[in-house]
Amino acid sequence: MSNRGIPCLRRRGALFVVSAPSGTGKTSLCQEMVSRLPCVRHSVSYTTRPARAAEVNGRDYHFVEHAAFKSMIQQGAFLEWAEVYGQFYGTPVAPLRQWRDEGIDVMLDIDTQGAAQIRAHEPDAVLIYLLPPSWDVLRERLEQRGSDPPREIAKRLAKAKEEVKHYRYYKYVIINDDFKSSAGQLEAIIVAERCRTAMLDLSGLEMMLSQKEESC
Repeated sequence: MSNRGIPCLRRRGALFVVSAPSGTGKTSLCQEMVSRLPCVRHSVSYTTRPARAAEVNGRDYHFVEHAAFKSMIQQGAFLEWAEVYGQFYGTPVAPLRQWRDEGIDVMLDIDTQGAAQIRAHEPDAVLIYLLPPSWDVLRERLEQRGSDPPREIAKRLAKAKEEVKHYRYYKYVIINDDFKSSAGQLEAIIVAERCRTAMLDLSGLEMMLSQKEESC
């Protein structure tokens, strides 16, 4: 009887899309997954909006001028892009494809417009919607951030109530009431999706099964 074991199951990196109303904590959760799990990268988007006080160029966003962003659109540099609150946001396609080809999972935190574009072009993407525990909590989080005037906060809350309706198009929903609990749920989703047969290269296993059993 052969004593050969099951061959190593290779896989292409998965694409995880996390959407949420502004202030719900999607970026922090994506960054937490990078620190918790091996072979996970957080894709850094490009934007034309000004950097906030604590943000670092290249870590939180790639901050560029409008002309540079529009040039990148013409060059086909984005997997998806959208205009939000008068500013542009886009996901660079080159590093994402390279990481996935290397078996690395990619985390994207983007709005529902961008998620819809990705859903159309990347049907295997895993879409996760992050909800605040309540509108009052979301308002408090936006106020505590201290980066937006009251009028802007009211605008973001109104938009959030419209965006939340899109949760129906997502595979998973997480309520971010407690960061530790939410991070645990997101980690569980990633680990489970990694084990799906559709994500694995099973050619080695099929070859083994097709071979005749060796005699003793």
